[in-house]
Amino acid sequence: MKRKKFKSFSLLLLIGAFISIFIAFSLYNKLDYLPKPYGYNYILLPTHAYQSLPDSFPYNFEFSKSAILVPDTSSKTEPYWINIHYPAFTADIQITYKLVKNNTKMLKSCLEDAYKLTTKHQIRAYAIEEDIVETSQGITATVVTLSGQVPTPFQFYTTDSVNHFLRGALYFHTALENDSLAPIIDFIKEDIMHMLYTLQWRK
Repeated sequence: MKRKKFKSFSLLLLIGAFISIFIAFSLYNKLDYLPKPYGYNYILLPTHAYQSLPDSFPYNFEFSKSAILVPDTSSKTEPYWINIHYPAFTADIQITYKLVKNNTKMLKSCLEDAYKLTTKHQIRAYAIEEDIVETSQGITATVVTLSGQVPTPFQFYTTDSVNHFLRGALYFHTALENDSLAPIIDFIKEDIMHMLYTLQWRK
């Protein structure tokens, strides 16, 4: 009788040991294989190549061959307002233009509007960086980079202070966060800077 009890007790110890080893192994696996953060999809970007605007515009610059010109169809559209649309990225560079005709009041209004359109994103942007660039054509432009989950991460405006005022803003029509769009944003920013460096006013 005692021998039977001893065997039963030994069997219980053996089962307990197996359970302990299984639990320890399971815990080790959980520690070793913690959930990894999601990675971003690989984005294949085209080679930068450019083309000129049609001669019918009062301004000229070279824009990407990866984009197409689309007329602005908004309710507030004015002549020579266009969207430079990137079909592969569902992105637009929205271009607005104003012929100020040496009207100081009109020019001041354009500059104020550009400032308001930038600062309205302050709530969602954790940083706004403003730079002044000057092209070989003697054109000065203000470029603004907005960091954070903002609808327009890059904007610019420029004027000759006499006749022309031009503003542009990059917009994405996607639910993806700007962090995951960073390679595309950098790619289009390079295109925008090329636009500015090739910008010329037509008479």
